[in-house]
Amino acid sequence: MQVAIVTGASSGIGQSAAIEIARRGTGVVLTYGRNRRGGLETAAAIEKAGGTAVALPLDAGDTGTFAAFRDTVAGVLRDTWQRDTFDCLVNNAGFSRTSLIEDTTEEEFDQLMRVLLKGPYFLTQSLLPLMADGGAVVNTSSSSAAARTGLEPGYAAYASMKGGLDVLTRYMAKEFAPRGIRVNAVSPGPVRTRIAGDAFTRFPEVVPALAARTALGRIGEPGDIGAVIAALVSGESRWITAQNIGVSGGYDL
Repeated sequence: MQVAIVTGASSGIGQSAAIEIARRGTGVVLTYGRNRRGGLETAAAIEKAGGTAVALPLDAGDTGTFAAFRDTVAGVLRDTWQRDTFDCLVNNAGFSRTSLIEDTTEEEFDQLMRVLLKGPYFLTQSLLPLMADGGAVVNTSSSSAAARTGLEPGYAAYASMKGGLDVLTRYMAKEFAPRGIRVNAVSPGPVRTRIAGDAFTRFPEVVPALAARTALGRIGEPGDIGAVIAALVSGESRWITAQNIGVSGGYDL
């Protein structure tokens, strides 16, 4: 059985990706940050559907914990799947914070950097020795970093980190290619998740305007993105690497 690691899987896109990947017969090590209950619920949903999942805590913005996390993963792989390696990594953990450039504090900037760019860089580095040749990595980016998307004031720091992740994706694809490891990114548009403090629930009035800017006439749901991530880590996408797949329903088309 193949095994995938999905970070930030306690809700939203990560939760959906973990469930979709498991549905295809892959074991899942999923991580959660502060939402332990959500992480356990994701694992329970996978188990209920006949899959195998292990939920682990991870602070995606604290690189000092990554070595210990790698050791924990190695133990889980041996105990649960009798393996020394895993096959797929989904760098999904993240959060959103908006502020104008003139109002952004250095600490706010650094928090976004630690979780959205430094985290995926060094977590991938840490886990790479455990990844099997021929595996796959998917990084969750954002349409906010795409040149074709209309700019929204307040997203400068967030989008800059996602833009850096897009570049990192291409370099990972180049460097990991000799081992047959594919690396791609997905760039969702507006998606109904808990990001930005569950903004769509708190401000439902913004949804119609966003839907009107989307060619397919609605905002995204986590399952729309999770299904694409699951496809990208599967053998169906064996000839796709170094790509950033827009999964936005034609947002700002």
